[in-house]
Formats: sequence, structure tokens, C-alpha cells
Amino acid sequence: MSTPTPGPSEELGAFLRAHRELLKPADVGLTATPRRRTPGLRREEVASLSGVGLAWYTWLEQGRVTASRQVLTSVARALRLDAAGLRHAMRLAGYHEPAGPGGAPEGLAATVRPVLDSWPASPAVLLDRHFDLLAWNTPWSALWGSPESVPADRRNLMWLMVADPRLRTVLHDWEPLAMNIFQHFRAQAGPALSDPRTGEVYARLEEDAPELRHWWGCHSVAELTARTVTVRPAGSAPMTLSLSSFHPVDDPSALILLFTPTTEEDRTRMLALTERPLRAVEGQGGERAAG
Repeated sequence: MSTPTPGPSEELGAFLRAHRELLKPADVGLTATPRRRTPGLRREEVASLSGVGLAWYTWLEQGRVTASRQVLTSVARALRLDAAGLRHAMRLAGYHEPAGPGGAPEGLAATVRPVLDSWPASPAVLLDRHFDLLAWNTPWSALWGSPESVPADRRNLMWLMVADPRLRTVLHDWEPLAMNIFQHFRAQAGPALSDPRTGEVYARLEEDAPELRHWWGCHSVAELTARTVTVRPAGSAPMTLSLSSFHPVDDPSALILLFTPTTEEDRTRMLALTERPLRAVEGQGGERAAG
């Protein structure tokens, strides 16, 4: 069976144009002239740096031609795209990585769930490439709320970051992490026009958080970086957690997020928060028995 040839992409053209306009001539070793009117680099400069013709590069930005992996890599290098930007450009051009051997999401979740449960004091979650939540542990539910209470079509980390009131209340200074998650999503997910789930996620965000519409239209991409965050759940003292992420070997397109308490005091508080629902259930059982 032959592999279909990727078609022209207007999303790719818009992405390349946005990055071209962000670059300064000095960024690529060129000298700016006083009469320069174009923001960023000119198309002919990118074409020359990429080793392609001006007309062809113009058509590429206009979404009228396709590019091979090799040529697109040259263009990305000229535009100084990082690894996340190159990966996003490849996806927009139709070059997707082969699916992992893990099979259906249910199978991957079943495999990874015991790993998540092995962290009794560290909230952890398994995401697919669209950042839909596939599995989570008890500390995750204790800190952020149970994902099962969220409708399935909105059970997505991007939606939770901007539309879930509990998460935004618990997470101190949520915006830098939320923006980084969106930047990584763009690098990770497919183009909205050809990927139904990506389009659906954007539609839910538009519906439930229209005030952040300028986020959805941004073309910036980035890797999800390790960081320290401060959380303050209701009825608990503040805790500091260290965020790390890694890909399960069964499906490199999936992602595990792990929030690890940074101190023993933070770990003790996280354990107490995790055990709070269990104690409440046990107390209700004792009341029923006494009655």
C-alpha cells in the first residue's frame, strides 16, 4: 500500500511566515538597511538561506506547493526553528511519525496506570498526543479534581488549564504553565484542518474560554519544560511541586506528567490531601454503622 503524498498546507505557510517576520537580519548574519520595510526577513532572504527559489518559497508560504522533508528541514534551519518548531512544521506538512506499538488508548492506559499508582504522593497523568487524559492516579484527582467529573469531550489538559475553575484556583501563577502547555500542544498535535480531534479541542476552547482567543491564533511552539509550581488546595497549606514529563516507550507520542513534592514537608501535605477523601468515606461508613 502506497503512502499518500502530503498536500499543500495553508497552516504551514502561515506558520513559516509568522516565524520569518519574527527574525531580524542580524539573527542570520545579514545587515539591515535603513530602507527596509518588511518586518523580519524578506522572502528572498529565506529562500537564499534555504537554497530554494524565491517563487517556490513564496508559493510555500501561500500554501500552493508541497515540500519534501529535506527541503522543509532546510527552510526550518534558515528560520532558526528549534526541535519543537521543526516537528510542528513537519506535522503541518503532513509528515507524521508512525503510530506507536501500544495499540488502542485503552491498552496504553492499562499498561501505564500501575506506574502512575506507584507514586502515592505525586500527582501524575497520562496524555495522548492531543493531550486528552487517558489515565491518572489518586493524588492527581485529590489535587486537581477527578477528571471523571469532566465531560469526555472536554477531558483534555488544555481545556482544564483554562476552563476548569478548580485548577486555576489551586495553581498559583497558572498562566506561564498554561501557555507552555499550549505551545507544546501545537508542536505535538496535528493541524486542525486535517485532524478532527485537534479541531474539536480548539472548538471547545473557543466555546468555553473565548477571552483567550488570541492564544489559539498564536503560531509559537515549544517543548514542555521542567519547572517548579506552587499549589494551594482548599484547606491545605501551600505546596511546591516539581513538574517533569516523559514519553512511555509503548507510544512515544503519548506523554506522562509528574508533579513531585520538592520537600518532605510538601510530600507529607500531599499525602494528607490524598488521604482526605478516603478518611471522609471511612467516617461516613462509621456513622452509618452506628445508626
